[in-house]
Amino acid sequence: MTTMRQLVGEVLRARRVAEGLTLRDVSAKARVSLGYISEVERGQKEPSSELLAALARALEIPLSQVLLDVSAMLALEEAVDLSVASISSISPASDVEASAA
Repeated sequence: MTTMRQLVGEVLRARRVAEGLTLRDVSAKARVSLGYISEVERGQKEPSSELLAALARALEIPLSQVLLDVSAMLALEEAVDLSVASISSISPASDVEASAA
């Protein structure tokens, strides 16, 4: 399962790229080091709420939208995990026994 910090990073990077901004652009607007933003986007650092708010402002999107996007990605991932778990719980032996009967 993907970690929350990876999902946050993916959302921030996708938003930045969609806006046509470079890391340098966001760094200047958010007053956060370029290297740190890069680490956040790659899921290596978990941003504080203050940093997340600064990055959202720099990207000119509401923080609530960033959190909604992360939530949607997490929900999709959880749904896939549940599907895989329910499929793997089907016992091949019980299928064979049922078809033989």
